[in-house]
Amino acid sequence: MKTPLALALAAALGCLSPLYAQAEQAAAAEAQMVNPFFEPSPLPYFLPPFDKIRDEHFAPALDRGMAEQRVEIDRIAGNPEPPTFDNTIVAMERSGALLQRTGAVFSNLVGAHTNDTLNAVQREFAPKAAAHIDAILLNDALFQRVQTLYDKRAELGLDKEATRLIERYHTDFVRAGAKLSAADKEALKKINGELASLQSAFGQNVLKGTNATALLVDTREELAGLSDARIAAAAAAAKDAGHEGKFLIALQNTSQQPPLASLTHRGTRERLFKASIGRGSSGGEFDNRDNAVRTAKLRAERARLLGYPTHAAYQLEDQTAKTTDAVNKLLGELAPAAAANARREAADLQAIIDGEGGDFQLAGWDWDFYAGKLRQQRYAFDEDQLKPYFELNSVIENGVFHAANKLYGLTFKERKDLPVYHPDVRVWEVFDADGQPLALFLGDYYARSSKRGGAWMNAYVSQSGLRGTKPVVANHLNIPKPLSGQPTLLTMDEVGTAFHEFGHALHGMFSNVTYPRFSGTQVPRDFVEYPSQVNEMWATWPEVLANYAKHHETGEPIPQALIDKVQAADKFNQGYATTEYLAASLLDQRWHQLTPDTVPSDALTFEAAALADAGVALPFVPPRYRSTYFSHIFAGGYSAGYYSYIWSEVLDADTVEWFKEQGGLKRESGDTFRKALLSRGGSADAMELFEAFRGRPPQIGPLLIRRGLDEPVVDRK
Repeated sequence: MKTPLALALAAALGCLSPLYAQAEQAAAAEAQMVNPFFEPSPLPYFLPPFDKIRDEHFAPALDRGMAEQRVEIDRIAGNPEPPTFDNTIVAMERSGALLQRTGAVFSNLVGAHTNDTLNAVQREFAPKAAAHIDAILLNDALFQRVQTLYDKRAELGLDKEATRLIERYHTDFVRAGAKLSAADKEALKKINGELASLQSAFGQNVLKGTNATALLVDTREELAGLSDARIAAAAAAAKDAGHEGKFLIALQNTSQQPPLASLTHRGTRERLFKASIGRGSSGGEFDNRDNAVRTAKLRAERARLLGYPTHAAYQLEDQTAKTTDAVNKLLGELAPAAAANARREAADLQAIIDGEGGDFQLAGWDWDFYAGKLRQQRYAFDEDQLKPYFELNSVIENGVFHAANKLYGLTFKERKDLPVYHPDVRVWEVFDADGQPLALFLGDYYARSSKRGGAWMNAYVSQSGLRGTKPVVANHLNIPKPLSGQPTLLTMDEVGTAFHEFGHALHGMFSNVTYPRFSGTQVPRDFVEYPSQVNEMWATWPEVLANYAKHHETGEPIPQALIDKVQAADKFNQGYATTEYLAASLLDQRWHQLTPDTVPSDALTFEAAALADAGVALPFVPPRYRSTYFSHIFAGGYSAGYYSYIWSEVLDADTVEWFKEQGGLKRESGDTFRKALLSRGGSADAMELFEAFRGRPPQIGPLLIRRGLDEPVVDRK
């Protein structure tokens, strides 16, 4: 969980120290005179003025923002008046306005549309940002004021949210090391600075390495199985990269790559797969093996310094899971059944290979291709039959937005008059059921070389009653952009991702709290995925599906027979999907349940042993992310937290059953869910919110049924 005074620095600013080269000082001096960050944005909802922001504005604004907040914090800490809620806690909530608005834009652009200049700023500022956060959270005088308020919080006559805010500040300071000795604080600061630099380096290596290892193919024949449009896009990409006459397939961040499902040329599949799983571990400037090992070592040392046995124990204490035992128990219970299912699925795929006269054993690069054949055999459909009905704009406006309208009464108006940071980005103003303005929503859907992989939501402006701000939130996907004039047709997975990320956006847009510390998705990491996963259910809800799933050329609705086949195949390939996810989750826990003296020297040897020990080292099922490109845990906020998706899915599956019990897509149900959970942010304990909403603790049964894990394990080896 992000600390309150680190919000502006969190994602990429948690990776930032002094910067400019001599040659840039003149430009920086000029930028300070006209820097758009120095004043609040004049645009609606305080949307950042992207048309005025230049790369050279960030460094001086970050420097000034940190300097201003240091003055504000020193004033709070040195206040001669006794500490009060207003002069200490609220004052900290109000501090750092310049740093927050600069940091929000910077961290988002580093992920969504970076370049060499922004990467340099990120690298150079990493230790400085870490030091800035430490200077606040390790300030003895400031902590004593917080401690005083914490000790007498029951006597202050505050409401529940304000009382919880004091408690969270106290927890954040203590977890940051406020009670350590002076010597230990200095050691902690050194560790934090190096970790910030490592995180920055790891993330940049993944992005650059992914771009550098795009697969170059010589002939069209080697791309047999791909659509003409996909081949044309690969030819255009190769030409842009200086390889005219050849074909270039860009990589996505996961181990498996989408073209593997279609490529009939096994040699090309093998090359693409090996390029993917070899990222960051083949030597050269983008190798991340040492970064992973050093990060694990420093995190373990920091945990010990703070009084915890491991980094995972430190992280999980502040999540809903609470302990490593709880996480290990869940993953340990699910892994055997998932692996057994995957082995059964593998046997079925091998039977197809053998039946076709293939003289080879199923490998990782074969799975998606033969799974597609098996699905075609069993259910008589494949992805190519679905994609014509999943045109991007229809999915978003007639699907995602339509579901939000029916469930919550929201309406959307596209705003083409507002500036964006890239021509592909779209902006909608969101209106509540009563017609009042609620938020701005940015949609950034296409992949590009300047954008990190995966899909995510972030906030440029968070809702706060204290600051009088409404949300500005964004969704980011990585859908391959077609050639000009061609429609953007999505896979079923991409449709689900669009609904998923909009679930995060709803969590941010519906926030109705007083204090920035609790706004939107500022909840435990293993709770934050819960609302987004619930929102996925509407992607295939009949009323919603009928509204958006129409043929992009004819306008004909998706045939009911095809829908029936999709639903019949709901549990198809779940053994593989669950195993690849659990393998990554287990790997994350193994890295972060190490003590300082057990951290390995070789990342890949450790990875292989960890997967084997957990029972998920299947040769045909790679982990969704290998250690060297596992940005979630080594460059993002999911260290010891990748289990969160399956942990949240327990809550999600249980809640889906609740919606079904209430009759599905009904305003009354949406309003209840919004009031009980989506509007509350972190203003109350996450599990208390869930149990108050559901009327009982979560039950795992619906998840087991959804994943096909409710049957006895009968392993087929």
